[in-house]
Amino acid sequence: MTRTWLIRLWGLVRKELLQILRDPSSIAIAFALPLVLLLIHGYGISLDAEEVPVAVVLEGDSAQARDFVAALTGSQAVAPRLYRSRAAGKRAVMAGEADGVVILPRAFESRLRSSAEGRSEPAALGWVDGVDANQGRLIMGYLNRSWGGWLQGRAPEASGSAVTLEQRVWFNPEMRSRPYLVPGLIAIVMALIGALLTALVIAREWEHGTMEALLVTPITINQFLAGKVIPYFALGMAGMAFTTCLAWLLFDVPLRGSLWVFFATGALFLLAALGMGLLYLALLLFMLSTVGIGLMISSLCNTQQQALLGAFLYQVPSIILSGFATPVANMPPMMQALTYLNPLRYCLIAVRGVFLKDIPLELLVHKLWPMAVIGAVTLTAAAALFRRRLE
Repeated sequence: MTRTWLIRLWGLVRKELLQILRDPSSIAIAFALPLVLLLIHGYGISLDAEEVPVAVVLEGDSAQARDFVAALTGSQAVAPRLYRSRAAGKRAVMAGEADGVVILPRAFESRLRSSAEGRSEPAALGWVDGVDANQGRLIMGYLNRSWGGWLQGRAPEASGSAVTLEQRVWFNPEMRSRPYLVPGLIAIVMALIGALLTALVIAREWEHGTMEALLVTPITINQFLAGKVIPYFALGMAGMAFTTCLAWLLFDVPLRGSLWVFFATGALFLLAALGMGLLYLALLLFMLSTVGIGLMISSLCNTQQQALLGAFLYQVPSIILSGFATPVANMPPMMQALTYLNPLRYCLIAVRGVFLKDIPLELLVHKLWPMAVIGAVTLTAAAALFRRRLE
């Protein structure tokens, strides 16, 4: 790498840095967009169920039934509402006033004794609204936990067993959804920054007519791409540091792992995301010279607004196939195979592992090298396709 090559590269990097300072949109994407997304998703999305309204049908008035209702009332997860008939409890669910029904029949105490003696007659009945399947499973889990805890603490004679199970939850003892969601949001924000920034800066050169001026200079394609990647890579890493601080300050999500492992993971993913953004525009430009729909593709990639649309079209399947919202194991086999080409999948696992589990580097290697390969392939392909387009 000669001194002249480095001087030309520095000139391109300096040009991009000045452009970033003059254009507030890049700063907004790197810092304002993460702030907005974290606030909306961090505060607006929760997989926890708290103070869930549950209709409690109290057909009798026994001491044991009242004691169980009091136990439910003291729970943070369930907010019981008393009814005197099953029809009234069902109406409450139909009207959306309750998400489940617990029925305590008149013979509640005698059924408790029967249950302790091994008879199969249920002491209480529980129904949940299954329209939202995830919410229904959470409510059922809360009711089962409340019932089991009450049986052991309030009516040990009805538990029917002297065996107890000690349960422990690792890494997230309170079982809150926010420590799971927020680190994933950091990875998604980085993906948006990487794809959006590179897509916009290349489109800007074509839109402003400065691409031709750059191409008549002695710079090479590799210098041109490096001059684009380096400033926005640094901006993306700054955005990552900013979102990490927000996760800690606003949402109290602890960073238990090594900082350098965390930022090394982010750096590899950001390179892959930047490569994806460059490759996307390179493919569009390549299609302009090889496909007979040049006018339509030209209108698609000649402006920053449409480059922005293209970047979002890439991001939607990327987020869906990352495992952020639904586990990859629940996807059809063909979709699971596609996720191996998505760097966001590996980044989500790595970031959550470093954040919450203090996972060591040796256990992360099999998640880091695919991102490095994807970044190398996409950046190399982008350079080759740009070269082909310009020839």
